[in-house]
Amino acid sequence: MRFTRAEATVVGDVTVGADASVWPGVVLRGDVGPVRIGRQAHVGDNATLHAAVLEDRVMVGHGAVLNEATVDESALIGFNATINTAATIGTGSIVAAGTVVPDGYDVPPESFVRGVPAEITPLEETGIDAEAVFEEYSSGEYTNLAQRHEALFGE
Repeated sequence: MRFTRAEATVVGDVTVGADASVWPGVVLRGDVGPVRIGRQAHVGDNATLHAAVLEDRVMVGHGAVLNEATVDESALIGFNATINTAATIGTGSIVAAGTVVPDGYDVPPESFVRGVPAEITPLEETGIDAEAVFEEYSSGEYTNLAQRHEALFGE
């Protein structure tokens, strides 16, 4: 079987931390402000980060868009979520797939965020086991997958 190398687009001031991964089709635009991706953070296929900051162990799902946003440590951003300008996602929070977080929102730590526009609920009130969710999408799993890809495809 033959594999075609799929690439990410990286423009401007972009830093990717140790054991982090950036998957095919990702766009990292550090042209109007820096993009910072922390240690063991992972950015899923076709996501776009424009002048955004991801702290350590952040998971960004496929197709998500982050524009001049900050995502604190160990947060999870679901597939096709949009995090708009100057929004901050607190440590250990979960943003559901398809959610739209408006400009300037400040999501507290350990929150569950869902909807269009986003509604915030403390994780403890949802019955969601955040550790189980994070384990399912854990940065360790993606770190191992990235290492396998590098060994197989030189990426």
